[in-house]
Amino acid sequence: MEKRDYYEVLGISKNADDKEIKSAFRKLAKKYHPDVSKEPDAEAKFKEVQEAYAVLSDPDKRRQYDQFGHAAFQGGAGGAGGFDFSDFDFSDIFGDIFGGGFGFNFGGGRSSNRPRKGNDSLIHINLTFEEAVFGCEKELQLNVMEDCHECHGLGGHGEHTCSRCHGTGSVSTEQRTMFGTFMSKTTCSTCNGTGHTFDRTCTNCHGKGKEKVNKTISVKVPAGVDTGNQLRIPGKGESGINGGPNGDVYLEFTVKEHEYFIRDDNDIYLRVPITMAEAALGCKKEIPTLTGNVVLTIPAGSDTNDKHRLKGKGIKDVNTKRAGDMYVLINVITPKKLSKEQKKLFEQLAKTKLDETVEFKNFDKFVKQNEK
Repeated sequence: MEKRDYYEVLGISKNADDKEIKSAFRKLAKKYHPDVSKEPDAEAKFKEVQEAYAVLSDPDKRRQYDQFGHAAFQGGAGGAGGFDFSDFDFSDIFGDIFGGGFGFNFGGGRSSNRPRKGNDSLIHINLTFEEAVFGCEKELQLNVMEDCHECHGLGGHGEHTCSRCHGTGSVSTEQRTMFGTFMSKTTCSTCNGTGHTFDRTCTNCHGKGKEKVNKTISVKVPAGVDTGNQLRIPGKGESGINGGPNGDVYLEFTVKEHEYFIRDDNDIYLRVPITMAEAALGCKKEIPTLTGNVVLTIPAGSDTNDKHRLKGKGIKDVNTKRAGDMYVLINVITPKKLSKEQKKLFEQLAKTKLDETVEFKNFDKFVKQNEK
């Protein structure tokens, strides 16, 4: 089934700020939570609302969604793929909505010792015009958190099941109120929710289970990327938690402007200088393109900003591979210095009556009429 627009799901505008997004989610989560809603499709709607909030409340994911839509999390345009909102932490906002501790199954019942995907990383990459247009290969230095090589990500040595929570990572307590008895779950303070304790803490990672690692990876940048485009590199981010999968690395590109070519999406523009004589008489001009030089016929009587289209000579689209067009803009150059012979020729040309040309017909007459 085709996904609905996330903004439509939450009932907000695309200009909504963080406060409006959170407010809309609180209202809908309370309405559709399966433990309190009586609607037959409450669970499906609740998951839809969760997913929309998980994306729009995250600035990076919201930017990706605004640029590429649902394709940003399905391996489509721009690179991101496979967004799994089940790892998003809803506990704080659900605590605000329901008061916390009524045993509701928030966010799929996630516990602290459940396998979770590692954090994603965003890296900004500078490219030359040519690298962006034709694609290239880059060697990148990454500083990421990985499982500690000493304790293999456990955080200590001599592992035992926590005696207080018996490995569950949480402790249940009973609360008696005037409305009845309720069960609440809290994170085990003995093992901090991990479900296990150790004889001694790892001295390398100081109990965190992670260490910063510098590594080099080779990345193939596809042809046609532009400033603001992102490329997802799956599994190269931080290591997962409790055996979960690694996070992803996202590359965001900034493309340097070319000295002569001007890019407009997949089209390019090139200003070509010609002399006044070439403009008046017409000429053939060798024109540089992305794939080599071509000869362009410039007709007699050309003016500055006359535009000539070279179909398919632009940049290939990063997704469809369909090439844009190239536009040649004529720029008639007025000489600054003249030899005596050139000056005489221009003096003869100066005798040309503009009134004879169609676009300036009767212009001299208009000037005289305008005299005061």
